[in-house]
Amino acid sequence: MNGPLADIRTAVRRFLAGHEPERVTVAVSGGPDSLALAAVTARLAPDARAHVVDHGLQPDSAAVAARAAQTLEGLGLPTTVTRVTVDGPGGPEAAARAARYAALRPDRGVVLLGHTRDDQAETVLLGLGRGSGPRSIAGMRAFDPPWGRPLLGVPRSATVAACAELGLDPWTDPHNADPSFTRVRLRTEVLPLLEDVLQGGVAEALARTAAQLREDCDALDDLAAAFEGDCRAVDDVDGLPTALRRRVLRRWLVGEGVPELSDSHLRRVDALVAEWRGQGGVWLPGGFVARRAHGRLQVEQQA
Repeated sequence: MNGPLADIRTAVRRFLAGHEPERVTVAVSGGPDSLALAAVTARLAPDARAHVVDHGLQPDSAAVAARAAQTLEGLGLPTTVTRVTVDGPGGPEAAARAARYAALRPDRGVVLLGHTRDDQAETVLLGLGRGSGPRSIAGMRAFDPPWGRPLLGVPRSATVAACAELGLDPWTDPHNADPSFTRVRLRTEVLPLLEDVLQGGVAEALARTAAQLREDCDALDDLAAAFEGDCRAVDDVDGLPTALRRRVLRRWLVGEGVPELSDSHLRRVDALVAEWRGQGGVWLPGGFVARRAHGRLQVEQQA
């Protein structure tokens, strides 16, 4: 029988068959997306486990984590609960995400995450609004080892319906209704407006656009990896098409240890090649500086 639960089963079954992970862990918050994913995975991967991360951001977070663990154990999933401290840079959302991913990273196998098609659409809109380049607009990958996202083609409404069909009572995170978070406003205000103005299908179209861009980005990344010239020699990279040249430069900078390159950083380094006017060095994350001298590029970390 077709329906939301069947769609989720199909998505998870295809992911597991396509990647054959050595070990499967499901990351669960207690919300409908991760809970539906966990329930289906428990049936399809008998040796699967679950992992609940307690961010400690709400007074009852420990109780919420314990309740989720109890539900997961009832589904037949041995469950680990980890309490983390959220105090990193980039605001509460980024800090919580970094702490969560650090806690979830496995020694082996894959960790399944409950991101849906709606989450993908929100990610694409965030990338568009920030002008952070095609990598951001390409959204999340279905498989980005060790992270697996089987539900990227499934709408959020399907996970809610699946939980109801299975008799599961998911937790509702109050942060998901807090308009101080940009993603919440996208979810509750922007996407509904776009769906109304464009007469539906917007989330699906954004997710489809992300998939197309990801294919293009992967092709260009493969070409950049095959580049046999000297990344430091301006003459070697100057004749490359812009999109390819920037990827070659990105690979070189990352290889030199430069962290967290943004599109803006990369464009400024690229200008040392394509728009050379004798300008000074480009400051990069991690205290690095990229410069051009005597027809060659160099990058060094400042003391």
